[in-house]
Amino acid sequence: MKPKFYACILALYLSGFIGASAFESIPITVSDTMDKIIFDGKWTHETEWKRSSLDTYRYDDDTQIILRSAHQGDFVYIFLDSITDHNLDKMNDYAIICFDTKNNKSAKADLDDYCFSTYLDDTISIAYQGGNASDNTDFDKIQNYEGFIGKSAASDINDRYTPVPHPSYEFRIPTDLIGRENVYGFYFLVYDAHLKKTYTYPQNLEPKNFVSSPNQWGEIYSPDKSLPEFKLPMAALILSILVIVFFSRTIHGSIGTSK
Repeated sequence: MKPKFYACILALYLSGFIGASAFESIPITVSDTMDKIIFDGKWTHETEWKRSSLDTYRYDDDTQIILRSAHQGDFVYIFLDSITDHNLDKMNDYAIICFDTKNNKSAKADLDDYCFSTYLDDTISIAYQGGNASDNTDFDKIQNYEGFIGKSAASDINDRYTPVPHPSYEFRIPTDLIGRENVYGFYFLVYDAHLKKTYTYPQNLEPKNFVSSPNQWGEIYSPDKSLPEFKLPMAALILSILVIVFFSRTIHGSIGTSK
């Protein structure tokens, strides 16, 4: 009996350990309405973020955070909706999202890791890049890339999930900065200043000075592999090449047959 008992204990321990460290990858959808978003930091009208992927995160203290994500053209769009935080701590509540653009799960942030933050009702959003070996954060502030937006405000009566005012966070991230990949390492952190607590994806990660190490981040991926959307000139060029190849083969085949 003892060997079986110890085997059961070991199995329970391992399953608990694996469950604590596992994460569910986030599917991100292509959308044709993201360019219509009003970037004011909140869910502005009922259909604004409707055509985007939906992921819901519930935490041990009943906190609930909604993630909406989509991509269109040259941008990835992220909306974080902290629907159970009814204390509006202006300039203190904040959110951070991060991308491991090569998804190499490095123990320390490197040059292909980027984070973006914004505070509730602040007018400033900040971009960071990894690879800094001079201090404990591994991240440096960088100049905001053209097209990047980070805004936060109180979502209220038009919010799809609750009309009670609560912090929400809108981001528009240029793919020219983070690359056009089908899979990114991904992480978010939402800070509730009233509770003095952080909530993360993957869940229950402890930030190390700034954010958790990239080797603990989850993943966001394009199920239909549509995320590396070609710009129109590139798409036209590729289409032209395919047409030329098709007709050249057709003509060559006709000549060969006539002989």
